[in-house]
Amino acid sequence: MPLYLSRFSYTPETWARLIGHPEDRARAAQSYIESVGGKLHGFWYAFGTHDGYNLWEAPDNVSMAAVALAISGGGALSSFETTVLLTVDETIEALRTAEQIQYRPPGA
Repeated sequence: MPLYLSRFSYTPETWARLIGHPEDRARAAQSYIESVGGKLHGFWYAFGTHDGYNLWEAPDNVSMAAVALAISGGGALSSFETTVLLTVDETIEALRTAEQIQYRPPGA
């Protein structure tokens, strides 16, 4: 199954609610991805540009997009970005395929 890396940030209101009622949001994230047949591999909070990161496994892009849309539509986040992760083998296959593409730069 494909892997996905998500970066998220909470709204100030969400942080205020968590301060008043701390909870393990990894459990919620796990239930979301499992509902589409996926798996949560990790959930971390961080300092910096984003408040947290998730590593997910999902059956396909549509399943992961559904989870991302449900989470984003919930109103607790100020940002949510997901990146599809490629294996080394997938990247090598892409490199070999790219060699066959007849790319022409703009204006050339």
